[in-house]
Amino acid sequence: MDIEVYKKNQKTSYLAERYEALLKEEQSLLDMAKNDVGLKDMAEEELKSIRAESQNLLEQMEKITKTEEVAEEFPNEVILEVRAGAGGEEAALFAEELALMYKRYAESVGWSWKVISESNSSLGGYKEATFEISGDGAYKDLRFETGVHRVQRVPATEKMGRVHTSTASVAILPIRKKVSFEINPTDIEMEFSRSGGAGGQNVNKVETAVRLIHKPTGIDVRCTSERSQAKNREKAMSILIAKIQVLKEEEEAKNYAGERKNQIGTADRSEKIRTYNILQDRVTDHRIKESWHNLPQIFAGNIEPIIDALRAMSSKEA
Repeated sequence: MDIEVYKKNQKTSYLAERYEALLKEEQSLLDMAKNDVGLKDMAEEELKSIRAESQNLLEQMEKITKTEEVAEEFPNEVILEVRAGAGGEEAALFAEELALMYKRYAESVGWSWKVISESNSSLGGYKEATFEISGDGAYKDLRFETGVHRVQRVPATEKMGRVHTSTASVAILPIRKKVSFEINPTDIEMEFSRSGGAGGQNVNKVETAVRLIHKPTGIDVRCTSERSQAKNREKAMSILIAKIQVLKEEEEAKNYAGERKNQIGTADRSEKIRTYNILQDRVTDHRIKESWHNLPQIFAGNIEPIIDALRAMSSKEA
């Protein structure tokens, strides 16, 4: 056991200091008992008490560390991105439907939902949109939603009654507290503009919207949710870091695809994962080859059966 690791952790440092003090007390008692046989019995009783407290402290530190490790693997804060794919305006409308589906699910389980940025199509759907979700189990529940979602239906604008297929991509980006890489400030290009939409006169008159571009990867992030430029810049930076982290994880997953325990998906947003067939009132997840019916309820946010099935399959394959 490396006590220095616990001393460096803010949540366990005071326990580690007490643990070290007890170790010194223990050694001192052992030395005394060695030099004075008469103190041996008294020392034995005190040593029992010290060792019991030391063990208790050790268990507390291990528990705190394990809880932190789980929180790091499955953070309670994620960024959800939806982006219209093939299908023009119909794809943008589908992207908005998906976003609303996740919003309703988030509300049903008590998570917070915040709009980071939105780009609307001419018919009101989403060309792309970014949201922040916070709540217990957010990443654990939503981590398998990343990928291409496909809808098959007859659009309202279709006069001949033909079935159209449109797509939208979803990306779930976990916001982790620990980051294993550094970003060179010279690699970031920053742009400022006025925020559009609701938010009061100040939001529209002052250049509060922030766009960050990471030149080496081409990743760009826009944030308009906050009322100040500084807060939007901070939020955009956390999303940019999350995107780069996911990109690195995707690359690692592809490099070691044969060795991966979890074969549900690569978490690659180009992977076609699910089809929503409106005419047959059926949604099918292609990774686990399972289907569910009652699409109106699913789009209303009742996606728990799908999430549970994916999580169960993940547990089997782990």
